[in-house]
Amino acid sequence: MLPDLQNANDQRGIDIDQVGVANVRYPVTLPLRTGEEFNTVANLSMTVSLPHNLKGTHMSRFMVALNEQNHHFRPDTVHIVLELLLELLDAEEAFIDMEFPLFVPRQAPVSGALGLLDHGCIFRAMMGRDGTHDKIVGTRVNVTTLCPCSKEISDYGAHNQRSEIILDVRPADGEFVWFEDLIDITEKNASCQLYPILKRPDEKAVTERAYDNPKFVEDVVRDTGSDLFELLRDGKISWFYTSSNNYESIHNHDAFAKIERGKRGPLLTHREQVETESLL
Repeated sequence: MLPDLQNANDQRGIDIDQVGVANVRYPVTLPLRTGEEFNTVANLSMTVSLPHNLKGTHMSRFMVALNEQNHHFRPDTVHIVLELLLELLDAEEAFIDMEFPLFVPRQAPVSGALGLLDHGCIFRAMMGRDGTHDKIVGTRVNVTTLCPCSKEISDYGAHNQRSEIILDVRPADGEFVWFEDLIDITEKNASCQLYPILKRPDEKAVTERAYDNPKFVEDVVRDTGSDLFELLRDGKISWFYTSSNNYESIHNHDAFAKIERGKRGPLLTHREQVETESLL
């Protein structure tokens, strides 16, 4: 029989918070609010906690757990993989992080030219052997913002920029959050959304739309936060984080703002604790 070094005893007395595999590319099927499905490819990591007495974990078992889904992996069934990780690796906690693009069809506002626009999505989940569980759903959406100050003080024109809005939420127990709903929240609170194809009449329309709807970076996060506060009050989510990073067009730096509110779950508390301890 081949030796199993991972199960050997370790004498250093240090627990490992998370150990596993990273930068795994794997097909993912996303349920859409239209009732359809979207197939994409995720970059994901799978990790577990490792007690101080064990030398290592069994890396191959992570891929076994993932492939048990017969190549039909979905965020809404990720708990099956987490349960299998806890079982196969005899761990106290299991984690899955993934990022993937979601392509949505979008028509230009005047010409109606149809194209696909990509948005970044994230999904993070954890499960503990003691029954604790947590998940975070999020989007990274690019939009247009136009500076209110520039518009106010200039004789003509105003500077604008492409901005990235990050929106992460912690769904309340029993609640489901659509990625498309989060994308809608970010885009409607910008000066203007982006389009994959623009003809000249379209370019005129989106330029004028942004000019008529100027937004500071503070306006973006407050307006986005207002919609998220409503979800928080309605019990749809229990925590949210939103930020906007404006890639300034007349400065060599960016403008940034963020808001975080609500109850931090085990996933966020664990990560914050790990990050804090790593600085000690």
